[in-house]
Order: sequence, then structure tokens, then C-alpha cells
Amino acid sequence: MKQPYYEKENVVLYQGDCGKILKNICPKSVDMIFADPPYFLSNGGVTCQSGKQVSVNKGEWDKGMSPLEKLNYNRKWIRACKEVLKDNGTIWISGTLHNIYSIGVALELEGFSIINNITWQKPNPAPNLACRCFTHSTETIIWARKIDGKKKAHHFFNYDLMKEINGDKQMKDVWLLNSPKKSEKTEGKHPTQKPESILERIILASTYEGDVVLDPFNGSGTTGVVAKKLKRKYIGIEIEKDFLVTTKSRLCK
Repeated sequence: MKQPYYEKENVVLYQGDCGKILKNICPKSVDMIFADPPYFLSNGGVTCQSGKQVSVNKGEWDKGMSPLEKLNYNRKWIRACKEVLKDNGTIWISGTLHNIYSIGVALELEGFSIINNITWQKPNPAPNLACRCFTHSTETIIWARKIDGKKKAHHFFNYDLMKEINGDKQMKDVWLLNSPKKSEKTEGKHPTQKPESILERIILASTYEGDVVLDPFNGSGTTGVVAKKLKRKYIGIEIEKDFLVTTKSRLCK
């Protein structure tokens, strides 16, 4: 049994490969999973950040793979997630064009049904330096549920709250939300950091207070920060120790 890197109250953090760590978690014990896996875009290119030209390389964990390698990688960790997810639980997976289509195929091959294809629209995206295509200004978040035989599991959706948040109108699948605030970047600096507003909407939409939220690619812990704030239990898995140190610091505040 893998010992936690950190455990206190309703938070448990593990260091290691999520495929291996997930085998130590009780089957069908998690209510919701949010995953922000590698995008596989660290290919030596450049992008714009704060008005400066910087490398797109994020680390060894983000280096490119062939299409087949990518699909096999995604199937492996999604399969492991399915084992710990309750039959009525759901999984949310964020990505860009570099990986999200492979993830969609992997989900269906591993026995999931896609509920929604959320488009996160960024108001102030980085400019396109090459000027040979449209500016990348969105990320996709797939929301999916398990399939039991030929039947789709009955999942929870807090429809009324989402409608209330959206000015008493049905919430659409395009979300115009800002990138992480300056304070979030300072506390949880990570190359693919998500804003707390995204996780807050996701967690409120698909869980109750007291539910278990798991993130197999914990990063700097944004999912855990929001889960704790919203009174959910949290399990985070991260292979890089430095990011777990950051997560622990954020969660201890």
C-alpha cells in the first residue's frame, strides 16, 4: 500500500504515477474526477507570455508521443480512473487539440459515454506568433459518465444551481472565464494551471457537499483548493514532488 505524501482531515495527496497509485484506492469510492493530463505539446516551439517570447516546453512529462502511443497512454489512466469511480460518478477531462481527440476516443473505448463537450473561451489568449493560423483561444473539457453494459449510469447534475448562476437561463456549453488570477498564479504557479472559477463550476455542477473529488494529475493543487473550499473530500495524485510541496502550502492556508 502506497503511503500518502500528505494526509489531513479531508485531504489526501500521493506522489507517483497515477496509474499505479489508483490501484491502492478503493474501487467505486470516488464521486467525481477532474483530470488535466499532459497535452504533449512540448516540441521545441515558442509562444507568447506577458509580452515575451518563451518556449512551449513544460517538462519531460509533456513531451510529444505518436498518435498510437498517446491513445494507449490515455486508455491506461482512464481505465484506472474508471475502477475507482462510482457507477453514478462522472469524469471531467481538460485538454487542447493536441490531446483531447485522443482522450475522446479513449473514453469511449474504455466504457464511457460523453455527456458534454465544454468549450472554455479565454478572453485574453496569447497571440499567435507564427501568423499562419487562427489564434488559439479555447480549451475543451469533456464531461463523461460510465456505461453499465448497454445502459448509461444515472449521473448527478445540479441543473437548478447552474441555471441560477447563469441569470436564471439554461447554462450553455461555452464558458467565458478568465485565466487564473494573479494571486492564484503566485500561490500555485504551474505551466498548465487552471483558474479556480473553472473547478468551482465543475465541482458545484456534479457533486454534493461531502463527496469525494479526485485529481490524478494534481499539478499545483487547484482542484484540491476548490474542493476544500466547497466542503468536498479530496484525493490528489502528482508525480512531481515540487508541485506537491506547492499544493500542501496552498491547502494549509
